Amino acid sequence: MGTVRAIGGVWRWRHNPLRRRTDLAEAWVALSALLLICLVAPVVGSLVGGAAQGVLQQSVREQHESRHEVTATVVRRAAGSSLEADPETDTGREARTRVVAAWTAPDGTARHGTVLSGLNSPHGGDRFGIWTDVHGRPVPRPLDSVRATTHAVLAGLGAALLTAGAVEGGRRVIVWRMVRRRYARWDQAWDRAGPDWGRTGAGS
Repeated sequence: MGTVRAIGGVWRWRHNPLRRRTDLAEAWVALSALLLICLVAPVVGSLVGGAAQGVLQQSVREQHESRHEVTATVVRRAAGSSLEADPETDTGREARTRVVAAWTAPDGTARHGTVLSGLNSPHGGDRFGIWTDVHGRPVPRPLDSVRATTHAVLAGLGAALLTAGAVEGGRRVIVWRMVRRRYARWDQAWDRAGPDWGRTGAGS
């Protein structure tokens, strides 16, 4: 808001006889900051988002090539198991139950171990899907294209906001220093005028 309010100063102070150089300078600093925010921040956000999209989509392709969904069979419920939040979901709120299960790896190897299942009340012989690498070791589910795009958009938006914040912060620092110098000059002027202030005929 400070930037927007100061923009009018460029025109307001242009022909004002009470204009000080610092007034016009502050207005131009604000205008420059606004232009940088409007022009540079979107470009930075677009570049960062595009770069993130490329990296994430490459990761999506690699994960889908190296990870495989196989069917596992419940052997028994794991000791002390209870419903747990699945950290691999978008919200982390989907319930999973830890079970001992058996499955066949993509390379044909028989595997078994303790994994999280999507079964609320698992029983022996129940079947469910899990993700494994080529050797049958459990791995997180691969990132999908939609989630990758969402992350890329958020990265670009974050970069644009950080750029805008940095520009506005720079503007505030510049204006603060200008105000400090102005007050210092005022103090010097008062110090010079102080000894004669209020005297009859002073300055005549």
